[in-house]
Parts: sequence; C-alpha cells; structure tokens
Amino acid sequence: MKGHTLFALLYAVSACLTETRTYSLEAQVADSYARCNALATMDFSRIPDAVTQVLKTHIEQRVDDVPEYCEVSGYVTPSIRFLLRLPSDGWNGKFIELGCGGSCGTTEHITKCADPLRRGYACIVSDGGHSSNGGDMKWAYNSPQAVVDYVVRASHVTALAGKVLAERYYGTPPKKSYFMGCSAGGLQALSEVQRFPWDFDGIIAGNPSMSVSQDWMNHLWTKRTMVDERGERILSQRDIESLHKAVVTKCDLNDGIKDGLIGDPRGCSFDPEELSCAKHKADGCFSSSQVDAVRRMYAGPTTKNGTPIGIPFAFKGSELTWESTWIGSTSNPVGEDSYLSEWFRYYLFQPNPGPSWTTKDFDLDRDYQRFGVAELTEPLNADLRRFRNRQGKLLMYSGWNDTAASVGRTVDYYENAEKLLGGRAATQNFFRLFVVPGMNHCRGGEGPFAIDYLSYLENWVEKDKAPDELVGSHITFGDLWDKALQGDQVAKRQLEKLQQFPLDPAIVQFSRPVYPYPIQTKYRGRGDPKDIANFSPVAP
Repeated sequence: MKGHTLFALLYAVSACLTETRTYSLEAQVADSYARCNALATMDFSRIPDAVTQVLKTHIEQRVDDVPEYCEVSGYVTPSIRFLLRLPSDGWNGKFIELGCGGSCGTTEHITKCADPLRRGYACIVSDGGHSSNGGDMKWAYNSPQAVVDYVVRASHVTALAGKVLAERYYGTPPKKSYFMGCSAGGLQALSEVQRFPWDFDGIIAGNPSMSVSQDWMNHLWTKRTMVDERGERILSQRDIESLHKAVVTKCDLNDGIKDGLIGDPRGCSFDPEELSCAKHKADGCFSSSQVDAVRRMYAGPTTKNGTPIGIPFAFKGSELTWESTWIGSTSNPVGEDSYLSEWFRYYLFQPNPGPSWTTKDFDLDRDYQRFGVAELTEPLNADLRRFRNRQGKLLMYSGWNDTAASVGRTVDYYENAEKLLGGRAATQNFFRLFVVPGMNHCRGGEGPFAIDYLSYLENWVEKDKAPDELVGSHITFGDLWDKALQGDQVAKRQLEKLQQFPLDPAIVQFSRPVYPYPIQTKYRGRGDPKDIANFSPVAP
C-alpha cells in the first residue's frame, strides 16, 4: 500500500513538473511573438541622429542550426533600409552589424547573419541608403546625399537604430557591439573607426576599398594596359597562366617552402623579361608588347610620360585575378567594363558626366586630378587616437593577391598609422593588420583564406587576448563558387555553410599561421607542411 502511495506521489510530481515545463515553453514562445510584434507598434522617431520607422516584424522558425529569431525590417530617414534579426532566446548580450559589399543597394547579405545568430548575436544589415542591382551606380547620379549615406552615414545610423531596437526587445542594451565588413564593407568599417569611434567596441575591416576613386582608376588602368587599341587582349588566358606559373616558380621559396605560395610578393625578384621571345624562342614566349604590359601592371597607374599617379596595386602572384575580373575570360568575355563605366559616369566625377561617358574618355594626364569631391568621403585618415582612447579594437586584413581593393594602399595606411600613433607596439595595442599570402579579394585564391576573424576579435575585446597569430585554412568549394557568382541561391547558401566555423576537416586542404604585419610566416624546414606547428614568425 505504501509502495502504491509513493508511486502515485512521484507520478503526480512528475506530471506537475511536465506541465510546468510545457507551460514555460508555451509562455516563452508566446512571449517571443509578443515582444517581436510589439516592435512594429513602437515609436522610434526620437532616436538621436537616426529617425527610424519599423515597417514589419515576424518570427522566423529555427532551421537546422540557425535558431528562431524575430526579424525586423524598417528604414532610417531618408532612405536607409535595414533588416535586423534578434534571437528569440539564447541572446549572448551582443550586437553585430555586417557591412554591405560592392555598390550595396540591397539587404540580401542578411544571409551572412547565420553565423552570428548561431553564436547568439543580434545581427543587422543595411542597404547603404539606396537600391541597386549590384552592378549599377545610377543611384548616385547627381545625388551627394546618396554618396554620403553609402560611405559614411548608413553604417552609423543603422548601428544607432539597431541597438535601440535590441534594447526594446530584450529589455537591456547590448553589452558589446561589433562591426564586420569586407570590400565596401571594409570601407564602411574604417569610416566607423575614424568618424564614429564610439559606435563599436571591435571592428573587422576586410580588404577595405578605402579609396574607391583610386581603386576604380586601377581597374581602368588594367583595362587600358591589357587590351590594345583594337580592343584585343594583349595577354590570353593561357599567357596569364604561364606568367603566374613563372612568377611562383621564381619566388615560391621566399616563405621557406615550395608550396605554390609567395610569402611577401614585394621581395619577389621576377622580371617579365625572363619570358621575352628576345631571350628564347620557346613556345609561349612573350612579345615585347606583352612584356611591357606586364611591367606596366606591376608598376601601377602613370601619366603618359610615366609619372606615377597611384600606389602599385598588382603584386607578383596576383596575375590570375587580372584575367577574370577586368580583362575578360571565357565565362566573362567583356570583364566588368559596364560596371567600371558606371562608377565614372555617376559617382567619381563632379558633375557626373552621365550615360554618354566611356572608358575611352579617361585622360591619364588630367582626369586623375578630378576625384576631389569623391575623395571627400573616403576614410583615409590614419589618426585613430579617438578609437584607441575609447579602448576600441581594430582587426584589419587583406590578401597579397587582392587587386580589387589595393593591398598596397592597405599596407601603406597601416604604416602611416604606426608613424602617427607612436610606433608599432603602441599601434598594435589596439590595431593589427594581417596580410594573407595567396588570398584574393576578401576570400578565395591559393592561400589560407578561411579565418574565423570574429572569434579572434571577441577574445581581444572581451578577454584582452590580442591576436598574435591567426589560423588560416585553404578550403575547397568545388563548383559552388562559380554557381554562386551566377546568382544560384542554393549554391550561395551551401557556400556560406561550408565557411561556417569550426570548418569541416574534410574540406580543409592545408592550414597556415598568419601573423600581424609585417611579421612573415616561414616554414621551419622540417615536418608536415600541412601542420601549422611547422611554421614560425619571422621579422622582415
């Protein structure tokens, strides 16, 4: 009898606990819906410097390992659209904004919030203050407000609005805030560091297009240098592949190992004359005009008499990036000539010349002097004392093979910062640059380009553990990269999942340590070259 009574009592307690847990779960779900819906009716017009209107809110259910979240769409006046995703539960107390790339104009990069959401972040993106198909610049046509929003204001006011929205949703403000962006997103990151140093505790500026005027002159220079007066390519795809192979063969060992990577291309002594037909008549030798074109690419833009008008942007080892982007290839026969023209027609010159302008109209002796108005918004100020004084941390990265956003300018910017901020040690207390061998623009290439920058920045900001070494991996994408570039949404999602950290070991070909610039990575001379333990930091 006593046994039956005890069993009945235990059953009753168990049932009660189950009901309590069920109620709590139901209440939690109801609460997340209520909090999300409430944001749509709140007044956000009084946010200082960021008059905001919420347009729509909804709950998105958990999919795979991406948790349930409340999505908020809205705008900051006059026209900066944003999307914010707030985890329904498991919020880590932190906020992150992701910069937009290219010419911005969309909030599609909200998909990149998947990784921050897995970590528990509230994550926001903006469209840069305008609409674009990603390959046009007409939104900037005689519109200074649109240009200022794109480079300067959009990332700032999006942060202001997003933090208030997060505070209203969770009942407490974010304890830490981060910004992460590459290319144009890297430009926005540096604008935040320089103009609004109080917005974020930590900032990741990847391959920053900090001078869009100079970057687009570089792209025009590539077009002019690699295409003759008849519009024919001076170097075929096969020629460029041969050139790249010759460069790597010559300078591969400057990192201590023959692995297809050039450690620091500035120390590469390759001379294109080595491929000249005047030296040997072997199949695939280069004519004098081809040798001259290669030399001009390495030297960077000049006037017609050879006076430099820009920082060299195409380092030895970057040759394969010339072929596909700005010259043309089998899959992209005209290169990016249309997009290139758009920047000059509607953005770089004031007044904007409009749709009649072509790349043939650019005068190398005169027109590079006409970028003054466009350069007003470019974040080129290396005086980062305000960001340093509020104890912010800046992690900047680039790839030695990046010709889209000049790695030469990125390195020059960092070196100027050291001069202004009291030397290397003082600078690296809060600002470190990492240049990845063999990496192209933002990612891709032959080097160890897959790096978990956010985790390194978190450790620096939250645990005061400065990133003395990053672990980079070279991963394989199969045909997903090409499909994603062609707009395949399924491929884009698969591509993003492959780059989720920690990486799937099955797709990692090799890993390397990457050290703060100017420290280089050198092979120790023994051991498995796929093992990062067999590499050491070496001062230049």
